[in-house]
Amino acid sequence: MMKFRFRRQGTDPQREKIKQELFAFNKTVEHGFPHQPSALAFDPKLQLMAIGTKSGAIKVYGAPGVEFTGLHRDTSAVTQIVFLPGQGRLLSLLDDNTIHLWELVAGRSVLLTLPPFSPPPPPILLPSATRVTVLLLLRSCDLLCIGTEGGGVYFLELPSLTLKDNQTLLPDDYRCGKSLGPVESLQEHPQQSGKVLIGYSRGLVVLWDLSARQADQLFLGKQQLESLVWERSASLFVSSHNDGGYSVWPVTSGNTYSHQPASSTIPYGPFPCKAINKILWRTTSPVLLYSGGMPRASYGDRHCLTIQKDKDHVTLDFTSRVIDFFTVHKFDDPSALVVLLEEELVVIDLQTPGWPSLPTPYLAPLHSSAITCSCHISSVPPKLWERLANAGKAQRGRQPTHRSWPICGGKNLAPPPKQQELLLTGHEDGTVRFWDASGVALTPLYKLSTANVFHTDCDPSDDSQDPSNDPDMQQEEEWPPFRKVGCFDPYSDDPRLGIQKISLCKYSNKLVVAGTAGQVIVLGLSDERSDHLVDVSVVDLLQDREGFTWKGHDRLEPRLKPAPFPPGFQPLVLVQCLPPASVTAVALHAEWNLIAFGTSHGFGLFDYHRRNAVLARCTLHPNDSLAMEGPLSRVKSLKKSLRQSFRRIRKSRVSGKKRTISTPTSKVQEANAALAEQEEVAPVQRRIEPRSADDSLSGVVRCLCFADTFLRDSTHHGPTLWAGTNSGSVYAYALEVPGIGSGRACERGGASESSVCVEAVLGKEIQLMHRAPVVSICVLDGRGKPLPDPYEAAQDLAIAPEMTNAHSVLIASEEQLKVFSLPKVSAKTKFKLTAHEGCRVRKVALVVFSSTAQEDYSEHTLVCLTNLGDMHLFNIPGLRPQVRYDCIRKEDISGIASCVFTKNGQGFYLISPSEYERFSLSAKVLTEPLCSVQLDRPLDPTPARESTRLVTFNGGIYMRWERRVGGG
Repeated sequence: MMKFRFRRQGTDPQREKIKQELFAFNKTVEHGFPHQPSALAFDPKLQLMAIGTKSGAIKVYGAPGVEFTGLHRDTSAVTQIVFLPGQGRLLSLLDDNTIHLWELVAGRSVLLTLPPFSPPPPPILLPSATRVTVLLLLRSCDLLCIGTEGGGVYFLELPSLTLKDNQTLLPDDYRCGKSLGPVESLQEHPQQSGKVLIGYSRGLVVLWDLSARQADQLFLGKQQLESLVWERSASLFVSSHNDGGYSVWPVTSGNTYSHQPASSTIPYGPFPCKAINKILWRTTSPVLLYSGGMPRASYGDRHCLTIQKDKDHVTLDFTSRVIDFFTVHKFDDPSALVVLLEEELVVIDLQTPGWPSLPTPYLAPLHSSAITCSCHISSVPPKLWERLANAGKAQRGRQPTHRSWPICGGKNLAPPPKQQELLLTGHEDGTVRFWDASGVALTPLYKLSTANVFHTDCDPSDDSQDPSNDPDMQQEEEWPPFRKVGCFDPYSDDPRLGIQKISLCKYSNKLVVAGTAGQVIVLGLSDERSDHLVDVSVVDLLQDREGFTWKGHDRLEPRLKPAPFPPGFQPLVLVQCLPPASVTAVALHAEWNLIAFGTSHGFGLFDYHRRNAVLARCTLHPNDSLAMEGPLSRVKSLKKSLRQSFRRIRKSRVSGKKRTISTPTSKVQEANAALAEQEEVAPVQRRIEPRSADDSLSGVVRCLCFADTFLRDSTHHGPTLWAGTNSGSVYAYALEVPGIGSGRACERGGASESSVCVEAVLGKEIQLMHRAPVVSICVLDGRGKPLPDPYEAAQDLAIAPEMTNAHSVLIASEEQLKVFSLPKVSAKTKFKLTAHEGCRVRKVALVVFSSTAQEDYSEHTLVCLTNLGDMHLFNIPGLRPQVRYDCIRKEDISGIASCVFTKNGQGFYLISPSEYERFSLSAKVLTEPLCSVQLDRPLDPTPARESTRLVTFNGGIYMRWERRVGGG
């Protein structure tokens, strides 16, 4: 007997094989805009664009679906990127003064390093003089010019990155008696290879002949230099300066010294202007482009880029800083301008009159307003998808340009998605954005604004208007000729508009969004524009309870007159919770026309078909004073916070010395007590102290759930509502919905459905033993499977739930997972995650995992994300652990809080304010890059022959780190 009692449970080989066919953890692709970009480059032959970031990442983009990622070993900022055209290679300069050569290769990612190399400083200069400031790749692609802070220019052979000592240029010959400053710009002569234009910070520009090792011409500028650009015929070049001006210099043979430029212009003078950081000149159809140069006093805080062509002059006004820009052109005739900003990417069509901006198929700024919540919808019906796409097109209006995306390198080999997926993001400005998350590229589909339901400081209907179309604005801002460009808008008219919760029924086209000021809006999808008044219902969750006074923000004022609503989701009814605290949970059951919502004060139930409140339940504890202050309140005092902290410490000490268990008031508490007695001898478990019942914010409603199940007895099932709170309380209400189930509402003769109201009766009240916050509630059918979504079973889109055998309810708290039988609510099984693993549950989802070996085999699995960032997978209803994966860093609190799961085993979480990391827990379902790039590259570095290779990439970029050059 004893050997069986203490024998360690062995692993089943067959089960282990099944788990390998079901589960596998992979981080697949990053969606959104790179956080803190710092460098930009373009390969005109391969039509690929590279972006470097301050964290050391390099991201390469081509046609939609062609995306690659590489990461340096050191988290240093990438300051410059240079492509080796056509070769699939690029050079990166980091701010730690190292140069790296990357290569796209077929196969696994390999990082190879050679010993670091440091260019020797001249004896009279400090080591900082060899700090690299600028890189130039010669057209031959075999020589890299490096400008330094000390004014020296070094030359490295490629791809070996070896120093050519005999070519090193130190500016002793033309120092002119003063320091020249750092090398600011290097530009190769467009007609004569081997000649380089060297621009120094103090204003001197030198045309240097590499073969003759001498200066052909010196240009003595008087202003601090910022950048240089050649005219295509090489008869002249343009220099930009820190005084906001640019100069045109003629290049003539026989004239060694040029003291004056042919012309100098300060476009936005005569008053002091900011520097022109970069200038480009395309001369086939003369176009001048430059960033900066704004009048310092009037518009010094603007982020601008100017386009000048003949008499056309436009100043593009952005909401974030310009990092870099380039033009896509053939034979010096630009077709598009690509501008990398600190918070977004903007592409301008230069061939269409008016120079309109092109919609981006990827790199959309997810954080155009700060993301506050998210929601994923899988298997979107085609009709809903089409209607959303049409609403999005109508929103954008008639496109002034039909040009295709100019960055079109590579080929997307990924098969078309089997189903359409939506990612919904709620934002601080009251908008909900719908994204096409079916593939690698996260594409904007439609944007919903809720601000026009309320009176705000700024009418959102004016947002779509271009200021340049307003004659009054043109008269006020005649010069410079500003034009607002881009969609990044970090400012919110009112923080109360922020979206906190989203719920969408994809079969009935009903949407519920809830916000920071207690607003809950029910919306329906319409294909036509509508002007109507939104019905408003107020639900008081305090129910006139005495002793509580709301000290937080006021509610938003709804519009009292009809408002215009464009095609798409249009509001049907606004439910306003009082007090107007932030909504913490919502649930929608479109088949019953019911919504449930919860705040820090309680929860409510609303029938949006009949426009009446069904239930309002206050969950406040007498000591829940913090719940009355709200997130925007300024009345919290330090003394009060300290007092509450000391009270909690004192109570925890008292509870540690003497544990008192209250008298059980339900069968579940008796079961909890019995299980606790049995578990006191388990040596591997951590001791978990019960939480105090009067902790602040104990009444916060954490989750809500609708279910058709057995609550009153084991023979009659019907609609129910479940609510879980921060103090471990679970409330279960039996609902009587007209026309649904076998309740009294259906048996009343003579009353029509429209005249009969929904009723809610408290059926069960459960108190978890340790009072841990309830994270999730889910009802399981007689087979132990989750109940289908509304309309799924009715439309034969899911297997009908098993209603003959007993149901059960799965309650996940922060500390444990527990299954109770229904309707008796007796404990069946549980897993104490905190006691066993020392972590707390943050997110829970029920996921269907399909097998890679058997087409028709799948399992329902419970996925838990903990505060340590790891994923725990359990089978249901047995709650046996399956696998565990490390997913998110435990320090990344915002990443853990933002995580959202899909129903097929994938997930998203924010790795920065502007980027989602996509991951998969499924061995079968993956969304990852699969693409090819045609390369022109020597197969062997030794022979000097060129050949063509087709390199295919699966799952991202494969980069080889050839060598790094270190210095300084």
